[in-house]
Formats: sequence, structure tokens, C-alpha cells
Amino acid sequence: MNDTEMEILQGTISAVVFQNYENGYAVLRLAAQDGNTVTVVGTIPMPSVGEQLMVTGRWGNHSGYGRQFEAEFLERLLPQTESQILAFLSGRAVKGIGPKTAGRIVSRFGAKTLEIMEREPEQLAQVPGISPAKAKAIGEEFRLRTGVRRLMEFFAQHDLDAQLAVRVYRMYGEGATDLLYDDPYLLMEEGLDASFGAVDRFAISLGVAGDDRRRVEAGILFELRYNLTAGHSFLPKEKLAAATAQLLSVDVDTVNAGLDRLAEGERVVPETLAGIPVIYLPELAEAEAYTAMRLLQFAADHKKTPPDLDKMVRIAASESGLTYSAQQEQAIRDAASCGVLVVTGGPGTGKTSIVNGILSLFDQMGVECQLAAPTGRAAKRLTEVTGREASTIHRLLEAGIDPNTGMMYFAKDESNPLKAGAIVVDEMSMVDISLLSQLLHAIPAGKRLILVGDPDQLPPVGPGFPFGDMLRSEALPTVRLTEIFRQARESLIVMNAHRINQGQMPDLRDRKRDFFFLPCRSEQEVGATIAGLCATRLPKNMGIPSGEIQVLSPTRKGGVGTGNLNVLLQNALNPASSEKRERKYRDFAFREGDRVMQIRNNYDIPWKKTDGTAVGSGIYNGDIGVITAIELEQELVRVVFDDRAAEYDFTMLEELEPAYAITVHKSQGSEYRAVILSCWGGSPYLLNRSVLYTAVTRARELLILVGREDTVGAMVNNAKVGRRYTGLKLRLQGKTKC
Repeated sequence: MNDTEMEILQGTISAVVFQNYENGYAVLRLAAQDGNTVTVVGTIPMPSVGEQLMVTGRWGNHSGYGRQFEAEFLERLLPQTESQILAFLSGRAVKGIGPKTAGRIVSRFGAKTLEIMEREPEQLAQVPGISPAKAKAIGEEFRLRTGVRRLMEFFAQHDLDAQLAVRVYRMYGEGATDLLYDDPYLLMEEGLDASFGAVDRFAISLGVAGDDRRRVEAGILFELRYNLTAGHSFLPKEKLAAATAQLLSVDVDTVNAGLDRLAEGERVVPETLAGIPVIYLPELAEAEAYTAMRLLQFAADHKKTPPDLDKMVRIAASESGLTYSAQQEQAIRDAASCGVLVVTGGPGTGKTSIVNGILSLFDQMGVECQLAAPTGRAAKRLTEVTGREASTIHRLLEAGIDPNTGMMYFAKDESNPLKAGAIVVDEMSMVDISLLSQLLHAIPAGKRLILVGDPDQLPPVGPGFPFGDMLRSEALPTVRLTEIFRQARESLIVMNAHRINQGQMPDLRDRKRDFFFLPCRSEQEVGATIAGLCATRLPKNMGIPSGEIQVLSPTRKGGVGTGNLNVLLQNALNPASSEKRERKYRDFAFREGDRVMQIRNNYDIPWKKTDGTAVGSGIYNGDIGVITAIELEQELVRVVFDDRAAEYDFTMLEELEPAYAITVHKSQGSEYRAVILSCWGGSPYLLNRSVLYTAVTRARELLILVGREDTVGAMVNNAKVGRRYTGLKLRLQGKTKC
């Protein structure tokens, strides 16, 4: 393109050729005041047909697209006349308003329409077809859209992530820009997920000094929060100070002064663990201390053993049709007398039988029981194996999002506790310290708590490893299951899982059972083999539909990472068609018929049962569904999760990922009829024993490893799991000092 003199164009958007929802880049057709229609390109967030712009930029010539105007600055001009407003709203500038509704609104309010929508949206209910609820929603959408667009333009000017604008606007509202000029590090507040590097560059551009108190304190808090992603509940003070000093290029004394100020303001909590000074975020210090206190209280609450316990155990065995092993019977007996009981063991050791036996025992004792698991799929599986309703822990606690703050809250707590006499939690290895603390807040003294899990699975995504800490502390009543039952021994999946856990190579030569290894000579061959297995070989030869096959990978990146595998599998299982609408987002084109996964907890997404019998809200991290419709004009994606149908507008697509292939970490708590695991190369951090063990134990009927035998061996031999700084074990053992 050839630079020319700066010019100003004014006109009306006649068409939006392209827009990138992530960075605000757009290609527009602008009907200019001189009567010509021109192509305008540049950062123009959320453009709408009918919108008026004043654009400052330069003309250039693109080798492929010809002459176009490159926008460098722009000013949005709200339409003034009735005809302009009608054109603006008819172009679906505001979600919920189409051409017909736009006509009725403008006919009623005329040139004051936009003022009414922004300041007095309740008046829109005067228009036929608009309810008070819809009027409110239209007003909120209009204010959000205009406010977010202004913020996106501001962010683009300062090289900040445009997608951040939505979250910032929801947190700070109309005054966000002024607040950020005063303290740019407000962008680092929890929940905004801003890049510290980008925010720091923005702050420095505003003249913030390198040793500014705001910068130093924001850097410390960033390091603490960043390390939550590695599972740490705290950081040793010396390590935190050194890391922050390096991050900010300041001396350690400056950082320590910042730590003192943060401690005085109660924004961090200094403690001593095993003689080492450490620093917590307040919420995590409180979570660990409270969890330890409550677990020890439950452990000290010895229940009176029912006089007919022997008979109750026999009845439980009879109902299940099993003969309990000594370990299983002991676990069921302990459940009758313990306030808290930890049950742990690998696959095939009878954890499910124990849970069912304990439930039968509690039924006989008249103890009401509630079942829970960390994820929706884990809860569904718990329901299937027990025949009783189970929920996610979040749903059990009635989690929600405060619309004013955007922060999570739990309706169930000390003032509104759970009513059941016993709580059984499965897949405890996935539960982080924050969630366990919230659960314990909602369980009154005197109740019973049964915690079940396998500590050799991957640790929680969030901070801490409470299940592992409980076991290592030896401070709580615990039953460790070691016996593998005969039926389980017939499964090569189970036997190889135990071999892997013991540091032994799995049997890759037996092709007569349920565990197979398919060697490949290249990444391309791995991808092609996996696609062929899902598309034809397993459905045709083994009667396993592609929808019941889950592909796993230790990594997201590379030729055998989930990113590339999802593209290959989409092409094989759901290829592009003129009959299927799609919407590109980042590196993937979401298409009708695609399998997708929700990647964060969202408690506000409304859903309704596909049979129309019920409605509710909340789609959770790990929920897998299928895209049933993409409405391009309404900018909506409809997804069905099992029997729940939900809608996502295009700005929410960051919450979805393709799910033909998912990471092993994302598969935790789930079980699939058939699992295919890609085993090629990658980071030793990801290619470890826990990842392999977790992947293998996700398969119910069939497990296929595809790739290199030496990679399988490397994973078995790599027993290193990133060390987590957690204090729960020491707190349970009474080895802490404030």
C-alpha cells in the first residue's frame, strides 16, 4: 500500500464485509457523503450497518482487493434523523431488534429513539410486542454495545486486547476510561484476565515510573495470581520477591517494601510454614486454614455405631449382589462411625461398590445423603453408577455470578446450609482448595462427609491439592484400597493402568482384549490414523459410534495437539457443506453439527430441556455438547449439552472449544466408551506418568494408543509432577505459624 496525505471521510456503513471479534479489525463498505461507496479497513470494533462514521486515514492500494481507505482514527456519529435511526436499528445494531421492531420503535419515539433506549428503556414497553423484560434487555444491550465499542477503540489505541473491553466495561461501567488513566493497573484485577505485559506497557506510556508503588504492588499480585495456574496456594517470600524484582527490573528491597504495604492493607497474608516465610493471597490463606479446621472437627466427631451394624452391612452386600472384601467392609463400617471418611484406590479396586454400600447403610440408618462431583460429566457418571441423582459441587452450593461485580457467589453457606445428613464427593483429586473450603462452609457440624478419589490422577486445575494433602497428613480416617478384583483383572485397561502407576511399561502386544497400541512413523500418520479410527474403523468394525469416541492428547500445540487434531477430525466427521452454517473464531470454524466443550464455569447461561419439561441456568467447565444451529443474522450459536439447550452470542465464543479432541487435563472426571490417545513428542512437563495414567483410566470399553512406543515409555518413566506449594498437610498436622 502507498501512503498518501491524511484525509477525513464521513458516511454511513452500508455493509460489513468482515469483522474480527477478537481484535476489532473490520472491513466495511462506507457510503460517503460525496455519493461514492468506498472500502474502509482498520480497527473499527463492533460496526453496524446504518451506523455513521467520521474516519481519518490514508488511501492505499491492496494487491488483492484494490483501492481502500486505511482508518487510523474514527469518530462514531449517532444517527440523528428518523430515517437514519431506522436504518441503524434495522441493520441489527442492537441484539433483539430486527427491521419490523425497529420500525415500530422509531414510529413511536421518532428522533428521540436512541435517547430513550439509553436513558429510559422502560418506555420501550409502550411498543406492541415489547414486554417490560425485553425493554430492559434492549436498554442494557444498547448501553453495553455503545460503552464496549468506545472502550475497544480506546484499547486499540493503546495496544490492549480488544476482547478485554467487555469484561472491563462490566466491572467498571461508563467511567472505565477515566479510572484507567488514574490507575492503569486496575486492569489487573481478578476476573479481567489481562496480560501484565500489555498493561505495564500501557502504564509506562502514561508516565508511570518503574518503581511506582502501584506498579510494584500490581507486579507482586500478578506473580501470586499467575502461580495459581501452576497449582500453588502460596509462594515462599524469597522466591516471590526475586521473581517480582526480575519481572519489574527493580531491586528486591523495593519489592519487599511493596509486600509490607500489601500486608498492611491486608491484600496479602504473610505466614510461616515449616520455618519458611511464605505469602498467600487472602482468599487462599482463609481457604486453607478453614478447610484444615473443619476437617479436623469432622475427624473428631465420632458417631455412635448402630447396634445392628453387622446386619446392615449384610443387607448392603445383598442389595449389590456382592461379597465384600475385608477392605470394602471396613470402609462401609467406618462410614457408620466417622464424621469424615477418606476412601482412595485405583481402578478396579471397588470404590464404586463401597459408595453404593455406604449409601445403602445410610438409607438403613435414616441418614439423607447428597452426592456431588467436581464436574458435570463426573456427576453424570456418579448418577449412572449409583442410580441416584448427583450434582456438581457448584450446583449443590447454588453457585451464581453477581451481576454487579461479575464475581462468583454461593447461596449455600453457614447461614443457609445443606440439609442432608451426609455428603458424598467423588473424584476428589479434581477438587481445589477454594472449592473444598466453600463446600465445608455449607456443611453444618454433626453431619457426615465421605471423600472418594484416586490421588494418582492429575491434580486439580485450581490451587492446592487437598486430596493428596489429606492422605499425606495421615490426620483423617482413611481406607486405602489395594486389591484388584477378578473381573477388573480381566481388563487390560485396568491392569495396564496399575502397571503404569507402578512405573512399569504397559503391555502393548496383547491385541485380544481392550487395550491396543498402533505405531506410527510421523505426526501426519498419527493424525490420519486417529481420523480413520473415528470416522470408519471403530464405527464399522466395532460398532462404536464416532460420538462415543473421545480423542485425547497431552498437548494443545503441534501436529498431534488438540488444535490440529480438531481440524482433522472436523474434516473427517463434519466436513464443510452448503447446508451447514459456520462461524470462524480464532483458528477454528465452528460449524453446525460440531462437538464442542464449555471451558469455564458460567452460572448465568440459561438453558431449557430439549423436551420442554424444565428450564434452568448454568453451563460448566468440561460440559460437552453439539452445535445444533448457527444464526448468522442474530449472531447466535445454539448448543445442546446432553438434554439441555443453550444459546451463545458471538461475543461468548471464547467460552467454547472444539471437542473432537481434548487435552487429558480436560478429560478428568469423565469416562468414555472408547478413548484414543495420541502419543508422540512434546514437553516433559506434559509427557509424564500422571497424564498417561489419567488418560488410560478414562476408557470404559476400549483404549487405543497411537504414536511412538518410546513416547509411552518416556511417560511411564517420568514420575515428576510439578511441585505445588500447599499448606493443608502442615495445617492438618498442626505445623503452621502466623
